[in-house]
Amino acid sequence: MRQRLAILGSTGSIGEQTLDIARENPERFEVRVLTAHRNWRRLAAQAREFDADTAVIADKECYAPLRDALADTDIKVYAGDEAVAQVAAGGDTDTVVNALVGYAGLAPTVATVEAGKKLALANKESLVVGGETVMRLAAEHRAPILPVDSEHSAVFQCLLGEQAPVRRVILTCSGGAFRDFTPEQLATATVEQALRHPQWHMGAKITIDSSTLVNKGFEVIEARWLFGMPAEKIAVLLHPQSIVHSMVEFEDGAIKAQLGTPDMRLPISFALMFPLRAERPDERFDFLAHPTLTFAEVDRTKYPALDIAYDCLRRGGTAACTMNGANEVAVAAFLAGSCHWLDIVRAIEHALGHATFVARPSLDDYARANAEARRLAAEFLQS
Repeated sequence: MRQRLAILGSTGSIGEQTLDIARENPERFEVRVLTAHRNWRRLAAQAREFDADTAVIADKECYAPLRDALADTDIKVYAGDEAVAQVAAGGDTDTVVNALVGYAGLAPTVATVEAGKKLALANKESLVVGGETVMRLAAEHRAPILPVDSEHSAVFQCLLGEQAPVRRVILTCSGGAFRDFTPEQLATATVEQALRHPQWHMGAKITIDSSTLVNKGFEVIEARWLFGMPAEKIAVLLHPQSIVHSMVEFEDGAIKAQLGTPDMRLPISFALMFPLRAERPDERFDFLAHPTLTFAEVDRTKYPALDIAYDCLRRGGTAACTMNGANEVAVAAFLAGSCHWLDIVRAIEHALGHATFVARPSLDDYARANAEARRLAAEFLQS
């Protein structure tokens, strides 16, 4: 029986690569639901190609053109953020791939686990913002969560079959576009420079987050919730080659690592097919082409966002939600050319210094914290 997929964010980088996996394995997957934010043309083309049951566009202004583009089909068309969460929970799908960007992924994640469906999670912000709530609901509804991030997929694979205590989880970090920049160069860094990631081809938001190491800080928080690890057991190492995706050290000193080319199709396919693996005969790692693998400490002065994320993890409550909301506003401003690269972390620090803190938040508290963080970041950047 084929696995029936709902792909949230199907027109983005992870969504497109998930569809590549579906194309390669038509006997395994049936694409039933596709959603996008604004790219209705690409969404319509995808829905036609895969004969999807449902297409949802989050931006309601794009509903009419999407509806008209699919008018000669039987594909159901909906619009709005609420509809995205509803199709994640409803319908006849078995697995939801959450490849949405930012806070918008939280509600569909909650809807998916409450429906007891398998969640292939690429939207790290779901766990950054509401990790405690999401993991509790997943346990209550017996909803499996499989990580799609390459680092967390690596940790998951290293832990399979292990019963011994873990000494630490080691997340690797490429260093992003500015790993070789001096502090003076960072002060004048441009959008074009920040988007030139040395190893990965990703969307604009995550590529900027990689350049500030906000993304790595968020991955530390995500690892805490996925694997039940306290902050002091999660380490980060700079690994420019992006071949070792992450490692796990056990109490006897043994270290297991997962290696591979920097290709997101590997962790995507693993999340979808677990406990099996995809057959990709053309995928062969050439050790002779990568004879040197290097590791270094992260420069915490150059990348203050990493320690800010650790602080948010230790504080708990709405702290990480505030960090995420401020970061989303600041990254959007940087991409629009209305602030400097260094202002991204400054906006985060300002929001965290002025936001209301709730120690035991509800989903409504997260929503209020997100809105407040966005307002505070916007006010800071405008001033």
